[in-house]
Amino acid sequence: MNITVNVSSTPQELGSHAAAAIAKLLNDAIKAQGYARLVLSTGASQFETLDALVKEQVEWEKIEMFHLDEYVALPESHIASFRKYLKERFVSRVPLKAAYFVNGEGNVEKNIAELTTKLRENPIDVGVIGIGENGHIAFNDPPADFETNTAYKIVTLDERCRKQQVGEGWFENVGAVPKQAITMCVKQIMSCRHIITAAPHDVKAEAICNTITKPVDPTVPATILKTHPDWQLFIDDASASRLFAN
Repeated sequence: MNITVNVSSTPQELGSHAAAAIAKLLNDAIKAQGYARLVLSTGASQFETLDALVKEQVEWEKIEMFHLDEYVALPESHIASFRKYLKERFVSRVPLKAAYFVNGEGNVEKNIAELTTKLRENPIDVGVIGIGENGHIAFNDPPADFETNTAYKIVTLDERCRKQQVGEGWFENVGAVPKQAITMCVKQIMSCRHIITAAPHDVKAEAICNTITKPVDPTVPATILKTHPDWQLFIDDASASRLFAN
């Protein structure tokens, strides 16, 4: 297990540290190969990291961005749309070379095929991968499929995942949360050269504790990250609280 754990006092401090680490890896990739490829996650846990990341000194015009997941049949105009989220919080704030989005509207299978082709043109240098309250990575809810070689697939969201979306304020109730989403698959995530996870707040404490203390198992999908050759985990006092209890 090659994991670096950084514990901060606040989500803001965590975001600054995670953003600095992401920026360094992107700059290293640009120095080595002239460009970098980045995967970004979304959700309330990423607010501070993205806000700090756009302020980092990076040659953004040499970076292609991809993202992890999106709801099926949810309009981009909806507050919960991850395309909307990334365009507002990241893409509109830095001059990227290109940005490629998961599109859950229209011909979804065609959208997935086109995105997969673009994604696999070259390796991803940095994956910024969150951890859900149920231990999911992207929308790979437990028990996650660790074996598929597909880049993206349509999945049915479990109840706890849908409740998380309500708790974060994206939907009024569980019934309003789409039942299906498109997610980047586990093997594709693990193929990133470097993975950075930013996971603040007490609602993530159980998932963080399970990820670190339990064996690698699909019932806690994030445990697979422990097998990655370069995984950096950024947590705050709240999300780390169960690790240091007693």
